[in-house]
Amino acid sequence: MIDGANTRRGQPSSNSRWGNHRSVLTGDWLYMQSFQMALTERNFKILDVLIELTQNMVEGELVQLTKLGRMDLTEQDAVELAARKTACLFAGCARLGAVLGNLDEAGEQAMADYGHFAGLAFQLVDDLLDFTASPEQLGKPVLSDLKEGKVTLPLIYALESAGAEGQRLVHTVLEEKGFVSVRPEQIAALVQESDALDRTRRAAHDFARRAKACLNGNSNSDFGRALLTVPDFILDRHN
Repeated sequence: MIDGANTRRGQPSSNSRWGNHRSVLTGDWLYMQSFQMALTERNFKILDVLIELTQNMVEGELVQLTKLGRMDLTEQDAVELAARKTACLFAGCARLGAVLGNLDEAGEQAMADYGHFAGLAFQLVDDLLDFTASPEQLGKPVLSDLKEGKVTLPLIYALESAGAEGQRLVHTVLEEKGFVSVRPEQIAALVQESDALDRTRRAAHDFARRAKACLNGNSNSDFGRALLTVPDFILDRHN
């Protein structure tokens, strides 16, 4: 609903099928169901984790609103936004597993760090796919981030070496809030002809490597091996 998207991961979005009102109420109901499940564990730490990650995600959306349409974003801005919007969810989910598995504080933190770095890798791959995947693969129109006013890491990198014409193209799309007088192919070419995609891909691989390192070699069990493969799956996905 926030993105105004009609599709999500290749499927019709709930708001496009059932409208905003019903979708909001259903989301509220599902969220309360999750809290009810958490309360059955009689573990306040679970609630602490859920509340913290929800606050971080909402703050991330609010911060993003202040950055929409801006071309002066830095690599640090992009990573910090990804940490709030995506990585905190991965980190919270991984920490919950550690809490329910009765790990000690160090084990909890290691799992949270694992989720954090895996989440950052996930977001950067998402940013890459917006420029490299087809609409059929992505499940939504390509370059939809820029159309919504979001300048993601590949475009931040591309703008570092873009000339006046490249800057003008991006500024025009942001100003017109869509591809009106600039074609999507022109922006895609701007990014693909620079080293932006390779730099973003290297950053994603680095975050995936750091996620694996958080397991501290504890990958002898089926669960450990599964966790070890998740970062590779994130890097190899096409949608």
